[in-house]
Amino acid sequence: MEDEKLHYIVVTGIIIKKRKYLITRRSLEETAFPGLWTVPGGKLRKSDYVRAPKDTGDHWYNVLEKLLEREIQEEVGLKIKNIHYLLSLAYIRSDNIPTMIISLYCDYDSGKVMLSDELIEHAWVTVNDLNKYKFVPGLREEIELVDSVLKKGKQDMWKGKYDTALNGSLRDGHG
Repeated sequence: MEDEKLHYIVVTGIIIKKRKYLITRRSLEETAFPGLWTVPGGKLRKSDYVRAPKDTGDHWYNVLEKLLEREIQEEVGLKIKNIHYLLSLAYIRSDNIPTMIISLYCDYDSGKVMLSDELIEHAWVTVNDLNKYKFVPGLREEIELVDSVLKKGKQDMWKGKYDTALNGSLRDGHG
């Protein structure tokens, strides 16, 4: 019997540097969304926190933030700061694993972009450049949402585009 409580937990980070956003292109060998543009991130593993000292007698705090810092360092060689929550989403991967994605945004702190083997290109782009790239579905709108937060100082809910020609599926959702 399938355990309804088991999910992958993934964090992604939209990195901001001088009003530009770092985007990266996934390797053509990746299982999910090969060759599409995305932002750095990765899966949470139990070892990401159980090897660290607890912050209280029972808990580890800032687990997702520490995961994002590690994943960004590993994938693009950068240090980040000022991590903020953007949104969460869920999807079922092609291998039938339910996945919860927590999208965060942060400021560039230091370093020069050095791509891991999972990535083949990168670019620092403005929100006006986004239509030039083929993104993992929904990600363009996430970057637009971050840009809106920076301009307005407040956050709206994510709004995707619903396409009935695709039998009621989200055309611009993450999956």
